[in-house]
Amino acid sequence: MNVAVKPAVSTAEDTLARKTKDGSVISGGHLVAKALKAEGVDTIFTLCGGHIIDIYDGCIDEGIRIIDVRHEQVAAHAADGYARQTGKLGCVVTTAGPGCTNAVTGIATAFRSESPVLHIGGQSALVQWKQQGLQDLPHVDMMKPITKFASTVMSTERIADMVSMAARESFAGAYGPSYLEIPRDVLDREIALDKAVLPKPGHYRASVKSIGDPADIEKLADILVNAERPAILLGQQVWSSRGHEDAIALLRGLDVPGYFNGASRGLLPPGDPHHFDRTRSLAFAKADVVVIVGTPFDFRMGYGKRINVPCLVQIDQGYNMVGKNRDVDLGIAGDPGAVLKAVLEAASGRLKNDKRQKRQEWMKQLQEAEKVAYDKVLPLLKSDQSPIHPYRVAYELNEFLADNTVYIGDGGDVVTISAQAVRPRNPGQWMDPGALGSLGVGTGFALAAKVANPEKEVLCYYGDGAFSMTAFDMETCDRFNAPYLAVIGNNSAMNQIRYGQLAKYGEERGDIANKLGDVEFSKFAHMLGNHGEEVREASEIQPALLRAREAIAKTGKSAVVNIWVDPNEYAPGTKNQTMYK
Repeated sequence: MNVAVKPAVSTAEDTLARKTKDGSVISGGHLVAKALKAEGVDTIFTLCGGHIIDIYDGCIDEGIRIIDVRHEQVAAHAADGYARQTGKLGCVVTTAGPGCTNAVTGIATAFRSESPVLHIGGQSALVQWKQQGLQDLPHVDMMKPITKFASTVMSTERIADMVSMAARESFAGAYGPSYLEIPRDVLDREIALDKAVLPKPGHYRASVKSIGDPADIEKLADILVNAERPAILLGQQVWSSRGHEDAIALLRGLDVPGYFNGASRGLLPPGDPHHFDRTRSLAFAKADVVVIVGTPFDFRMGYGKRINVPCLVQIDQGYNMVGKNRDVDLGIAGDPGAVLKAVLEAASGRLKNDKRQKRQEWMKQLQEAEKVAYDKVLPLLKSDQSPIHPYRVAYELNEFLADNTVYIGDGGDVVTISAQAVRPRNPGQWMDPGALGSLGVGTGFALAAKVANPEKEVLCYYGDGAFSMTAFDMETCDRFNAPYLAVIGNNSAMNQIRYGQLAKYGEERGDIANKLGDVEFSKFAHMLGNHGEEVREASEIQPALLRAREAIAKTGKSAVVNIWVDPNEYAPGTKNQTMYK
């Protein structure tokens, strides 16, 4: 970058600034904290480094909680998880160089999951520009492809302004992460407070609750009023934008069957007459209109090619995602909840009794098909086989969930299988890696979920490979009074990949680079002074889970239940290799 910059070092001008009318001076780190507080940030996740310590000092003064972890990947995942749980801007602060690169996976996960996260990173001093200072790397260049906005902060005066700019970008259109690099001398420098650019909270943001073109709202209302067999899929954006209540109101008000993916799992409880989850392919094949809300036509949706209906409607926060990968009959770029609320209002009182009766018959057909689909998988869900069938673990986890349990999935096949059975009871109580498919999200997500919701139970179901990546931050969870239950589906393998290798190369070559050692992870819990159990029989799963719950309540520390599952059982998608199609 060929930019001439003025060294941000302390000068005579700065000394004079200390003697201004009120004698008030402020450092760059304290400006960061003030700006974060103005954005509603109450918690930062971090791992310490010399480049960033003045931010901590500022956060103490502003009453912002500082949670320090053992690895920056966990900090980034926790910031992402905190954004998902609170609906506010998540914040991760890392030092320069490896601090930034260690956080890349977490930021990339937030990027593909459309999660609003601000990553603040350190950098060598501007006076050392191009001199190869300690931990100096081209952070901004690295972060640009996986953020919505990435920039260096070139002056102390602009720090708060740049924080507000980055936060604004995180909420523009589809949500996502932003990155700010602050050189050490810019951060440590003190200036007169009245020289700082401090945007006033509430005065530099437009509303994000757009409904798009009002004419398109009327079109969609007409489509839904006249449909006999409609279906709606509610995706990640519906929850992240907190549009779930309006989405539910539309499902109930117009008698439309709802399907859910990502963070929208749990928007309706199991058994609700408008909640469907085992008949999506059938519904999309027979519907006369399908509305896709807040989820992209990516690999999880077969790039949209599997949907073949007379009328396909897409609603998305991002204009660039509407009609991407396949044509749609109507596209609306806007806030999911605001759009659905406006559509329901436009359709109010217009649904004829004969149409309502036909779509109630349509929902009855789907409900009957849901029962058939459940009965088909039930023998696996209740299997007593040994080694334990992973479907049985999924069944037992669902039986174990309380009304307030946040369920987190971190892994490959064991987590994919759990989606066949686990049904969270309330909104916001399902968390998964999202489209990037990152392993290692679980511990950061668990930390964030418990910190954000101390009154809730948090359960993370890991594969053994995923647990190994970030497990040491279980200590962090306990240190910050955020205990959770770690359940491990242990097959001593990276099984989702293993199946494809076996199918392609045969048994002699198929186990290469995917087999892991047999680890009794209960001993890891014991090392931390926590409750831990090994489970090798299906009948032992539920009692072990209940004992772990009791131990957490009694000790205030996390617990581990290590369940040994059959390494030769795989999810249907893995067998069909649908993730690559």
